[in-house]
Amino acid sequence: MTDNKSERDLSDRKFYAADQEAEFGKTLLHQTPQTAHPAYRLAFQDTDFLLRDELRPVRFQLELLKPEMLLDEAGVGSTLVVYGSARIPPPEAAKTALEGAKELPEDERRVVENLVKKSKYYAEAYNLAKIASEKSIVEEGKRQFVVCSGGGPSIMEAANKGASDSGAESIGLNIILPHEQAPNSYVTPYLSLNFHYFALRKMHFLLRAKAVAVFPGGFGTFDEFFELLTLIQTGKMKPMPILLFGKEFWTRVVDFEALAEEGTISKKDLDLFRWCETAEEAWAHIAAFYDLDR
Repeated sequence: MTDNKSERDLSDRKFYAADQEAEFGKTLLHQTPQTAHPAYRLAFQDTDFLLRDELRPVRFQLELLKPEMLLDEAGVGSTLVVYGSARIPPPEAAKTALEGAKELPEDERRVVENLVKKSKYYAEAYNLAKIASEKSIVEEGKRQFVVCSGGGPSIMEAANKGASDSGAESIGLNIILPHEQAPNSYVTPYLSLNFHYFALRKMHFLLRAKAVAVFPGGFGTFDEFFELLTLIQTGKMKPMPILLFGKEFWTRVVDFEALAEEGTISKKDLDLFRWCETAEEAWAHIAAFYDLDR
């Protein structure tokens, strides 16, 4: 009888872990037509199998589960989510952008000028992330208001940079796109997560969110913002601070008052978000909502 202490240990598991089983498969003494065929691969190691259309529900589950496990293991209790454009230049790049636009056709030059006008929001996203991160709020052993962005450039970069410069970790939820999309350099590496499905990414933005700051942006920002409004309006989510930065921009591109006047939303739905222009104003609203020390 083999004297193996682990076999007699009451806390030891009797089944081998999946990673051990996978290692056993590598120790085959010789290859045969049977073992060399893709059909013989363990299902969880068979990428071709996992990428089949029929496995989409399994991929949904994996994309929901992996970030949830990693964020839980990282002690992230709640997040401050920052939505916004990937095109607004940081303030230090504004002058260069304007110089480069001088020779452009008038309509193209006007676009650059409009983006540059919004560069102040890069600074406000940075400041808000820095304020939240410096508070270092911990409740029941979990970190609260951890900064979370889409992980990309511009407003997203500003948020992660604000957290990084305060010495705090931050989350980046990137997504695979046909054109190049890489995490900005300020996202904490082990909290830099990547998605295939927009739906699962948007879910993870909100699963831990305790406040959401929305800056001027395009289709993606609109999608994220209006989905959040819909979830709270319909009662699928509990209310939270939604800080909408840039009243001049938003009221130009969306006539919220007209929606209420037309009756397609209620007048009280306009109270779902709070207009903000500065990071201090936004944090004051968050602090008041949750009765925090400012």
